[in-house]
Amino acid sequence: MTEIFVLAEHRQGQIRDITFEMLTKGRELAEKTNSDLTAVLLGKEVKEQAETLSEYAKKVLLVEDAKLENFNSEAYHKVLSSLINEHKPLLTMIGHTSFGVDLAPSLAAALKLPLATDCIELEFEGETLVITRQMYGGKVNVKATVHKAENYIVTVRQAAFPAQKPALNGEITETPSPLSEEITGKRFIKYVLPPPGGVDITAADVLVGIGRGIKDESNMPMVEELANAFGGVLACSRPIVDKGWLPTDRQVGTSGKTVKPKLYIALGISGAFQHVLGMKNSDLIIAVNKDSNAPIFSFADYGVVEDLFKIVSPLKSKIYELKGRKT
Repeated sequence: MTEIFVLAEHRQGQIRDITFEMLTKGRELAEKTNSDLTAVLLGKEVKEQAETLSEYAKKVLLVEDAKLENFNSEAYHKVLSSLINEHKPLLTMIGHTSFGVDLAPSLAAALKLPLATDCIELEFEGETLVITRQMYGGKVNVKATVHKAENYIVTVRQAAFPAQKPALNGEITETPSPLSEEITGKRFIKYVLPPPGGVDITAADVLVGIGRGIKDESNMPMVEELANAFGGVLACSRPIVDKGWLPTDRQVGTSGKTVKPKLYIALGISGAFQHVLGMKNSDLIIAVNKDSNAPIFSFADYGVVEDLFKIVSPLKSKIYELKGRKT
């Protein structure tokens, strides 16, 4: 029986969302290729995480070693190389994160296996892997056939697939660590967390996010008034922080904060995946953008194709009207 590997990504005792997203897609691919879905977990004292993964995969390969307590691409490379050589999985899925970008290329090169990175869709046509990637800031999807091989490695973009929990009770198999020597080329020092800011956007029920479409700093008070009308907080995409119009603690995205408000209103935000990753789990997403092809509309529950300046003032007035207040 062939296998599909999903490398579990975890940090400070917590399995990251990308792992469950890959396991969801991995199950679909495993069913279509008559393969077993196997979660691969490397770490130190991570049996509790292995139990969690067993609810998502048919098998869990567990390798525990003090050298694997924190992510180190050199250590992971050696362990994964050994596991892939032994099991010959049809496909190995790794998150397209700082973790995966550091690991996957060298792993594929060492094993002489084809690698496809930053994938947003995966499928097999016969025995050939077909992947989808995005270009031009997410406005164009490109479907490509990967050079035919017996085994493949891919990195998967975060939020590309929904995470769904099946009713499984997978088997956990502990495998001896192949690491016999200390890792000297790279070593983990410590986690450095950003300092807390004055506004905690992660605690807000309503967020009004702004992007390049705001055009000028003089327009900022207008959207802040809208956020206040909702009883919410103003947030932004990276270009706004880069211009110095809002502090870094207001940034949503991979280089900012991950938020899960009840309502997220995206004004003039194109929807680059770096931003989407930070707000995809919002309960309700409303997007306003004059570009009908903006990627943000693929993630929004409701979309308005219009210049945000024609929307903000009437919307603010309507909110105050419903609240029985005057603008």
